[in-house]
Amino acid sequence: MSRLPPATRDRLADEITFHPATAEARLLREALGRFATGVTVVTTAGPQGPLGMTVNSFSSVSLEPPLVLWCPARASARHAAFAEAAAWSVHVLGAEQLETCLRFTRGGRQFDGLETALTEEGVPVIPGVAARFDCAAHAVHAAGDHSVLIGRVLRVTVAGPGDHPLVFAAGRFGQFEPDDGP
Repeated sequence: MSRLPPATRDRLADEITFHPATAEARLLREALGRFATGVTVVTTAGPQGPLGMTVNSFSSVSLEPPLVLWCPARASARHAAFAEAAAWSVHVLGAEQLETCLRFTRGGRQFDGLETALTEEGVPVIPGVAARFDCAAHAVHAAGDHSVLIGRVLRVTVAGPGDHPLVFAAGRFGQFEPDDGP
């Protein structure tokens, strides 16, 4: 007799197992989409001016020293500019910033019509985000069809309390609203 709660038993009854090397890429993408992530925009000063990229592969690495990482696709036209940059900033987007997210996707408007400022390192920053991590490049590692870019956090800027992050899961954008408690 199973001791799993009914909702868990139902979910497990429909499970499938596959090997990612032999299955359709869509199956792997859908499985990875079960892990909700925050949405960020990473910016840098590119050779032709300010450059940005929407990214959901952002994570903390270390508190001492303070390190974070993100993973751009090596096939991206913007990859080289970020991999070679001395500094970049990671902007954690708020739930109301879907338009900002979309402007930094492939074919998006990027910085056109967007008011920005520069960090001490000359990196363009987007105002009004939930949090921002200004970083100096620390390491770049090849990792399959992506690169792992690790940055040493120089400064952190955080919005006031009550901001909810923009979240991406199962191919859709949304928001997570924490329970305010009893």
